[in-house]
Amino acid sequence: MVVDQNFLRVRKIFISVVLFLIPLNISFAENLNFEKIVDLNDPWGSTFIDKNNLLITEKSGKIKLIDLNSKKISEINHNLKFREHGQGGLLDILFKDNFVYISYTENRGNQKTSTSIAKANYNKKNLVFKNIFQANPPIDSGYHFGSRLAIKDNYLFASAGERGQGMIAQDPTKHPGSIIRINTDGSIPKDNPKFIDKSDWLPEIYQIGIRNPQGLTLSPFDNKIYMSNHGAKGGDWFGEAKKGENYGWKILGWGGKNYSGIPIGPKWKPGFTKAIQYWVPSIATSAITIYKGNEFNEWNGHALITSLKDQSLRKLVFNDLSNVKEEIIFKGKIGRIRDIQVHPKNGKIYFLASDNLWLMEKAK
Repeated sequence: MVVDQNFLRVRKIFISVVLFLIPLNISFAENLNFEKIVDLNDPWGSTFIDKNNLLITEKSGKIKLIDLNSKKISEINHNLKFREHGQGGLLDILFKDNFVYISYTENRGNQKTSTSIAKANYNKKNLVFKNIFQANPPIDSGYHFGSRLAIKDNYLFASAGERGQGMIAQDPTKHPGSIIRINTDGSIPKDNPKFIDKSDWLPEIYQIGIRNPQGLTLSPFDNKIYMSNHGAKGGDWFGEAKKGENYGWKILGWGGKNYSGIPIGPKWKPGFTKAIQYWVPSIATSAITIYKGNEFNEWNGHALITSLKDQSLRKLVFNDLSNVKEEIIFKGKIGRIRDIQVHPKNGKIYFLASDNLWLMEKAK
């Protein structure tokens, strides 16, 4: 049988064009309204005080209170001994029961810093913080601090990055590269892994083997803690925090490579925690939330994943782990997205992106 080569070329081009035109992910950006609320300077973390007021951190060291109605910004004094260094500075902030919790890059002297957590009674003019956790050892590095905070019951969960030290994340006698669980007063839960079956682990460590976890949240639907991790050249992921387990960094590369191009390791292998969703190439995952609200009620129970490099908001339907569904809600609309918060009353979504606070709502 003789096949016309010109026909085959035309057919190949036609199929390529058709595949290009078929959307692999659905974008809802045309059905959304975006409003820039205020200008900021490298904002990092945010938390609602009440329905009208949002507390935010700027990496350079400022804590600000934003009145969402008047758009007035008030700066709050604080006593944190922080250091802005590379990716470090003031990081996440969380308001709960009239207390403010903050993760930050603490100046430990001799050019060394740690991902530390402090707590203060809420005051809209001055916050007097006291440390309740320090990641040890302190390290001379400006990379991979993490760090997000989440509270479940009376437990405070925090993510601590591995500071660019790679295999330190496999050393449970050191905090970097792990998920931390402490009580909200700073004491250590008696059912942490060290006291059950991991006698060589530091008492604050809940899970190990993590690179740069910049997303952490409590699901209001299943009461589980979920996280996102920023991979190397590829290998970002979204997964569950699991007690006493190991996500495998830097034995595993999660599909990514070193920046030199050299493969790191397998995507996953038995004996390590398996993530729910991976991204290769990297989208630079940052903050996450499990949506609950009225504005986008069809999203209730779904994970919202923000990204820096990709500048996108992605929605994951993950109730069936064998069939996780991903949609790109928007991309390239508001810049690099650092944090996400759902309004506690109306369900509208607020983002810290680039140097601004943004509101996203349904188009009227």
